[in-house]
Amino acid sequence: MRMTRREALGAGAVLLVSPALAQEKKEPPMIPGPDPNVKTPAFKAPAGAVDTHCHIFGPQAKYPFVPTRPYTPPEAPLEAFRALHEKIGIERAVIVNATTHGSDHRVVVDAIAASGGKYRGVVNLADTTTDAEISALEAAGVRACRFIFLARLGGKPEFSRVKRMAERVKAVGWHVDLYFEPALLEALTPEMESLPTPYVIDHMGGIKAAEGLDQPAFKALLALFKRDEKCWLKISGPERMSSKGAPFTDAVPFAQKIIETAPDRVIWGSDWPHPNVPVMPNDGDLVDLIPQYAPDATLQRKLLVDNPARLFRF
Repeated sequence: MRMTRREALGAGAVLLVSPALAQEKKEPPMIPGPDPNVKTPAFKAPAGAVDTHCHIFGPQAKYPFVPTRPYTPPEAPLEAFRALHEKIGIERAVIVNATTHGSDHRVVVDAIAASGGKYRGVVNLADTTTDAEISALEAAGVRACRFIFLARLGGKPEFSRVKRMAERVKAVGWHVDLYFEPALLEALTPEMESLPTPYVIDHMGGIKAAEGLDQPAFKALLALFKRDEKCWLKISGPERMSSKGAPFTDAVPFAQKIIETAPDRVIWGSDWPHPNVPVMPNDGDLVDLIPQYAPDATLQRKLLVDNPARLFRF
C-alpha cells in the first residue's frame, strides 16, 4: 500500500511551540552540522545491524522546514544519510522525524520507500491524526510515534496525550518513543508503566555521566527498566551525557549497566546528524564504543540486530 501525499501530511505536530518564539517570530537559531570527516570504525558491525535513531534534514526545496521549528540545521539529506551508514558499516536504519519537519512526514516516508525494506520510521502525531492516517503510516513503514518533554524544544509534560495516542496506535502494533530529562523521571514513571504499549526511552534517559552510577535518577531508571517489560532503552547520545568529551568513554559504564539489566530490550542509535549536542562527535568513534558497551558478540547482535528487528518489525 503506497502512501498518498495527503496521508503523509495529515498528522499534526507533537510539540507545543514556545509562545515566546511564536510571538517574536525570530529566525530559529542555526546549529552545527555533523563532522564531515567520518572515521572508518575499527569495529565491524554484524550483518543486518540497525541504527535506530537518526534523522534526515531536507533538502529544503523538497522537504521544507516548518516556520515554527526551534532550530535550523544544515541540510542532511538522504544521500548523506546513506553515505554515513556505508562508511560506518550499518545496513539498516530507523529515521526519527525531527521537529524541523514538524508534521510533514514525507522526508521519512519517501526514504523508507526508497530503501528496499532497510528503513523504518518514527513520527510526530497529534490528536487530530485520524486512524486512517495512522494505518497509512504503518503501511509505509512507520512503527512508532514520538513525544518530547524538553523545554528547549518547546515540549511540556502532558502525558495524557501520550496515553490517548498509545491507546490508538496499539491497534497497529506501534510503540511510543519518549525523550525527557532525568528530572522528570520520577513523575513520569507511573505514567509510563500504565501505558498499553511498549515504550522506548531515548538517549539513556538523559542521564549525566558526571553524577555517577549511583545517582538517584540512574538507579530509578534501571529499576523501571528491570521491572517493566514494556520499557526499552536506547543506547545513544553519549556526547550528550559525557563530561569528559570525545571519545565519550565516561558513558560506557552506564551503557554496560543498562545492557546488563535487560539485554533483550536495548537498542543502539547514532543520533546522526547530532542536532543540539554540546560537542559534535565523530560517528566512527561512536561505533567504536559499541564493543565497549557490549564486549560479547552475542550481546552485540542483540543490541544491533535482534532487538531492533523485533521492535521495528524488520
